[in-house]
Amino acid sequence: MKDTFIPSKLDFKKQWYIIDAKDKCLGRLATEVSNLLRGKNKIIFTPAQDVGDYIIIINANQISVSGKKRTDKLYFRHSGRPGGKTIEKFEDLQLRIPERIVEKAIKGMLPKNRLGRQLFTKLKVYKGQEHPHMSQKPQIIELK
Repeated sequence: MKDTFIPSKLDFKKQWYIIDAKDKCLGRLATEVSNLLRGKNKIIFTPAQDVGDYIIIINANQISVSGKKRTDKLYFRHSGRPGGKTIEKFEDLQLRIPERIVEKAIKGMLPKNRLGRQLFTKLKVYKGQEHPHMSQKPQIIELK
């Protein structure tokens, strides 16, 4: 009988990657990033462990969507108080907080448990070119 291989912390090194979201399709970017966050591109991938890397996304304000999503897509949030539901269109949210659009798309593709919440902390999204993570020496990744 074979034993299941469970990688230890010594078996893998976390990398930092930069992804430029300029003119990238939102859904395709989100699937690629969620796979990198989970570590599905690695040989030692285990569904129950965090073996993924840190991801920095820049230019979130220049993300693109297909079809009529720019005018028709809605984002809901609730304050928790009675009557606290807020509905916002894609265009309005992109002008106000463009990072939230990318974060929400990626968070929806991660597991809905404590592992998913832990993986989400390794995602850093910025609306412009600048980011405070130069000391980590991130590598630039070009997505398809």
